[in-house]
Amino acid sequence: MEKKKSLNVRLICTSIATLLIWGHLAWDYYQGGVPMHYLYIFEGFPGISNWWGGLVIPLLTWFSLGLIHKRVHASDNNKPVVKHYPKSIVIGFVGALFLGILISISFAHGNTSIPGLLVLAMLPLALFIPIYRAEYLLGFVLGMTYIFGPILPIGMGVVLMILFAVTYKYIRPGILCIASIIKG
Repeated sequence: MEKKKSLNVRLICTSIATLLIWGHLAWDYYQGGVPMHYLYIFEGFPGISNWWGGLVIPLLTWFSLGLIHKRVHASDNNKPVVKHYPKSIVIGFVGALFLGILISISFAHGNTSIPGLLVLAMLPLALFIPIYRAEYLLGFVLGMTYIFGPILPIGMGVVLMILFAVTYKYIRPGILCIASIIKG
């Protein structure tokens, strides 16, 4: 029963993401064309069309929700550990969504220093919270897709998630070990 419920949640969320991205693409198409985004904002580099969002956003949503389900329902003897998703997953998704939106708004208004500072501020947070997980990536990418298109946020998000995972899984234990040695 739990697998069926998870599948329904994945189908509903992926359908919503698909409708939203295709609605956005249709809007862009009828308002002058679907934009292209360029690496480093130089038009001499190859452009990445927002049309890719029609494929990658549904796939990202589907696979992210699958990873979340797998992590939350990891168990022995095929018995689920929990019967519902913890609030921390929803809070993490919404927080990353708002971060992506804030970075997008700042960048769209010409302020390029705030997005960099926000990303740097995430590094110390990565010592305490596992912000490398799928819900954070999904929220971050969805929050930035309207301004940056889907591909650039996915690339940036994957790089950040790797950095955050290294921080949480390797640097954090090292710091805790040193702190316990100092403490005594």
